[in-house]
Amino acid sequence: MTPSKTDDIVVRECTTIDEFDTCVRLQREVFGLPDLEISPRRHLIVSREAGGWTLAARVGDRIVGFVHHLTAVRNGAEIFGYSHMMAVAADYQNKGVGARLKWSQRERAISEGRTFIKWTWDPMQARNAYFNLNRLGVTVGSYAANFYGTDYPISPPSLDGIDSDRLFASWKLHTPRVAALAARQSADLGLKPAASIAIPPSWSRLLKDNPAEARVEQLRVRSEFQSAFDRGLTCAAFERSEEAPRYLFYETAQLAAEGIL
Repeated sequence: MTPSKTDDIVVRECTTIDEFDTCVRLQREVFGLPDLEISPRRHLIVSREAGGWTLAARVGDRIVGFVHHLTAVRNGAEIFGYSHMMAVAADYQNKGVGARLKWSQRERAISEGRTFIKWTWDPMQARNAYFNLNRLGVTVGSYAANFYGTDYPISPPSLDGIDSDRLFASWKLHTPRVAALAARQSADLGLKPAASIAIPPSWSRLLKDNPAEARVEQLRVRSEFQSAFDRGLTCAAFERSEEAPRYLFYETAQLAAEGIL
């Protein structure tokens, strides 16, 4: 049997100063963020003392990726997980490291009695959309306009600033679909979409080449998401395409009946 790309990966919690410093360096390398936007060592350590944790993917002595998990509270009492960030070194991207980290995060959260993890991603990023919706089994029912502010540093120099819109991923850890995906089983929805929203096939290129069009596209996508959610629909899948990748929406009651929500 051919070894998988992640057979040599070991996932363990970060506990030392050197390990946390490596996570800080990975943020700089992967995200290209200025120091003001990086979660520093102190934040990672304090999060751990407050009940959170940072899991690192290692190859030998080298950390090649990490996921940072916070402890959060909703509805005044329920403790859940908030996935603040995940980064994978450039030479280990597209090799299954991100999936290993997320499934390890799920296992750890379940061992602590958690049933739900939440995080955000940029709705214009097709690769993240496919990974979160199709490979992890998250659902989306809310959209945040300009979540981090228009001065978010990912914007290229040609832009005065573009809004940092975000989708909220809802990862219900015990649904049959998520359990099947965790076991590397097929978990196609098998349902007819009620609506879809197309996004640009290469958001980063559009931002660089035509910032004005990028703004128009972002506002269109924002409006269509808000309209879909106002109709009571839930986003639960993503269709990849070189020309018109798109989010797929379903009737919320139908998803609930199928045990997806």
